[in-house]
Amino acid sequence: MFSPESTTTGPPRALALSGKRVARRARTAPAACTTIIPTTTVGDAMLVLDTADHPNAERAEAYHAVAEGEAGTCSIEFEPDERGEIWQRLEVWQFGPVSMIATSGTGMRYRRTPRHMRMDSKHSISLLTHPVGTGGIVWNDYQDRLCAQTLNLEHRTDAYYEYTWSGTGMMLACVIDFDRLELPAATIRDAIPLASRSGVAPLLLNQMRALHRNADLIAEDPGAEAIGGSLVALSRALVASVTSDAGTRREVAQETLVPRILAYVRANLADPELTPERIAHVHNISRRTLYRLCEANGISLEQWIIRRRLEHARHDLTAPEHARRTIEAIGRAWGFTNPNYFSRRFRQTFGVTPSQWRRRRGED
Repeated sequence: MFSPESTTTGPPRALALSGKRVARRARTAPAACTTIIPTTTVGDAMLVLDTADHPNAERAEAYHAVAEGEAGTCSIEFEPDERGEIWQRLEVWQFGPVSMIATSGTGMRYRRTPRHMRMDSKHSISLLTHPVGTGGIVWNDYQDRLCAQTLNLEHRTDAYYEYTWSGTGMMLACVIDFDRLELPAATIRDAIPLASRSGVAPLLLNQMRALHRNADLIAEDPGAEAIGGSLVALSRALVASVTSDAGTRREVAQETLVPRILAYVRANLADPELTPERIAHVHNISRRTLYRLCEANGISLEQWIIRRRLEHARHDLTAPEHARRTIEAIGRAWGFTNPNYFSRRFRQTFGVTPSQWRRRRGED
């Protein structure tokens, strides 16, 4: 079991790493830890660090410096693998007001104490999930496990916070500036132990997964800002759904209805049975109201769905992992059950047929 730093008090640690540890304690001044040297940049997507590019003895230092630049002052302890090595890969994408951070590698413990918070001016909330392996969080006396099916909320306050995983794992986080939610800090704190139970949580989790799967593609898209805005709206709805009074819940639900509808559609794009009637039913509105809401936001629902399906199909046509799949199978996977219709709409949208697109990209 780990012990807290001598100047810090906190709850008993129930989330211990196994095996040997390499600890990298927080610096006394955060200013020395804010320089980031990116390895690769694609549009608004960035591979910030891959410690495989560093000697093993320097990896803890390199990761800690970069992590503080992205997430603020903290302490990090690393769990080496069976060869005695640590490895971490850190990627960041920007979607308007939302930063998506993916960290993968060997076991680690990230800790932030009240002392760290006094050294740090960042004020944000984070949505956390664990796509690979199992992680754990401690926030004061609240503890929970993280896996691919769970979503947790974290708020930068003066409370003790800890995030842990052992073995090989991956953490995915969406970080949003606190002021964007326009909700009291006390309300957000109250939501932390309840957020995973909200009916909005599966929508947010699905949107985060979809965004991460296609992060490089979406970060370059002009619509990245709007997608980030929808994540902010869904986060606001998540907090309000588990903490606010009935009047506030209704108000926030109405404010966030369109983002919630679009998040539901994005999560179900591959379903050929996705229809306006089903979308309206799920959100307890009439089909007429659905069309009116979309029209008021400048959206033609059917065309919006077709366009997103085509974009995903276009990506899969040239993705190495789909190289052995037929064009018809890829179209069907994104809701196009008629191959001729898929080919015709693809050509109308992108100026080439699916086979021409795949062939040209293969030649490139």
